Amino acid sequence: MPNNHRYPWRGPWLLWGLSFGLTVTAAGQTPPPEDRMKDAIEIGTLSQAPAVSITNGEITVRVYLPDAQKGFYRGTRFDWAGVIGSLTYRGHDFYKPWFHAQLSGVNDFIFQGDTIVASPNTAATGPVEEFNGEGGALGYADAAAGGAFLKIGVGVLRRPDTSVYSPFRQYPIIDLGKRTTSVQPDRVVFTHELTDAGSGYAYRYIKTIRLVRGTGAMMIEHELHNVGTRAIATSVYDHNFLNIDGAGTSPGLEFTTPFALVADRPPSPDLVEISEHRLVYRAAPTGEQRISTGLKGFGPTAGDYNIHIVDPSHGAGLRITADQPLQRLALWSIRPVMAIEPFINMTVEPGQSFRWSYRYDYEAFPARAIQHP
Repeated sequence: MPNNHRYPWRGPWLLWGLSFGLTVTAAGQTPPPEDRMKDAIEIGTLSQAPAVSITNGEITVRVYLPDAQKGFYRGTRFDWAGVIGSLTYRGHDFYKPWFHAQLSGVNDFIFQGDTIVASPNTAATGPVEEFNGEGGALGYADAAAGGAFLKIGVGVLRRPDTSVYSPFRQYPIIDLGKRTTSVQPDRVVFTHELTDAGSGYAYRYIKTIRLVRGTGAMMIEHELHNVGTRAIATSVYDHNFLNIDGAGTSPGLEFTTPFALVADRPPSPDLVEISEHRLVYRAAPTGEQRISTGLKGFGPTAGDYNIHIVDPSHGAGLRITADQPLQRLALWSIRPVMAIEPFINMTVEPGQSFRWSYRYDYEAFPARAIQHP
């Protein structure tokens, strides 16, 4: 995908909701007025946001820094800490941007011909995480219109009305909390402290992006300390926006798991084939196709949080493991990006802490031709 792309703001806009099962159509949306075109921010401009680079000699990672005025990601959906704009390993970049521009007022993302425009809440890259609570976010179900709720990793937000929570909506920010960042050559440590006295929720959250010395591995390590008076019950998932070398969702791209995969609603067999422990793309999504399905079959131990992804036509892959059991697993993909989304659950009582970590082992190997169906 080019970094500097001029956008033809013509044709029908597409509004996408969040669902599971194969989706290839969407509702129409009236294009914004012509004077809004100037508000679109191109990916080349976003990529100039504050960032640091870390390396262990094998992997080099560009990590964006949380910044309320200039940050790459300032939405109210994903954790602001640890947004990765690029990860290179043996000639491959695993997290190329999958969208071309960002525009407020967009719901999730839209196709505009060959251009993809994302909302500020979806315009993220790499293995970004989202925390959810009862009602969609921590305290949202309890908050009246005008009241406050928490989005872990973001801040204290305002519930503007009685509408159900939407991850694609930009909520007013009441308090961003206190953030500190520590950078070493091979790691970045983010600390976020947040208190909402009205609800009783408060936490100290530490997230570390660390490269394992002498290997092609990256660790994402977390600590959530409950320093409030109310239990924190939440799920968290990693969106894993994967776009190897900018090639997107290629035919032959596959992933395997230790358990036999069962799709909630099997995608079209013309696009995706599921056989026991293996899912493979027979063809890449085209046009405005989207593949979105829940996946089951995993057991109650952390051993099933083991996802091996391989792109044979580009000679790259990775394995994702964790020290917690899966609570849920989802697959989402469009032309330029494939995302496997593993969820875990946690309940942290006042005065207690919860720790969890993910390990990413990146791979490079000789590419091989794929027989297209």
